[in-house]
Amino acid sequence: MIGQRRESPPRFRGVSIYQDPLGRFAFRYPSTWNTFELPDGQEGALFSPEASAPQTYLAAWANRLPESVVAEDLDLLSSGMAEGLARLNSCEVLESHDDAVGNLVRLERLYTFSDDDAVRQRRVWVVYVDTWQIVLVYQGESRQEYEYWSPMGNYSFATFNLAQDLWFSTERACS
Repeated sequence: MIGQRRESPPRFRGVSIYQDPLGRFAFRYPSTWNTFELPDGQEGALFSPEASAPQTYLAAWANRLPESVVAEDLDLLSSGMAEGLARLNSCEVLESHDDAVGNLVRLERLYTFSDDDAVRQRRVWVVYVDTWQIVLVYQGESRQEYEYWSPMGNYSFATFNLAQDLWFSTERACS
């Protein structure tokens, strides 16, 4: 698909809802996209417009953490993300946003990196809520593919919802 010219922007033919099996989060995605399992038994799913080579994709998963994350961990988590991105080949961070609401911490990065002979573009949210790390990723196989499919990726990010029980677990203790 790299470098392919298209006459018109992508169109939604339908929308499906991915509901995390444990009810921690949900989001909408194009129903015409192919569904893939994540490697290593990760809890989540990957969706791609490409059936055979899903280098453009939307993925989400959750990891259990050994302890609770609180707002005061924001700088440490942001530093850890920067260290991880620095390990990617030719990584260039285009946008970076960190937020804490109560004890919910969200790190957002938009970046490019080299993968073999391709330059990929990726948007990532890493949400820390109590003892969970929830990750949402939209990647384009190239910068052009990222831009072409961005209405779908942006829609999925905009419809991302955490379970109400998780929101309650992020409330700050009153003293």
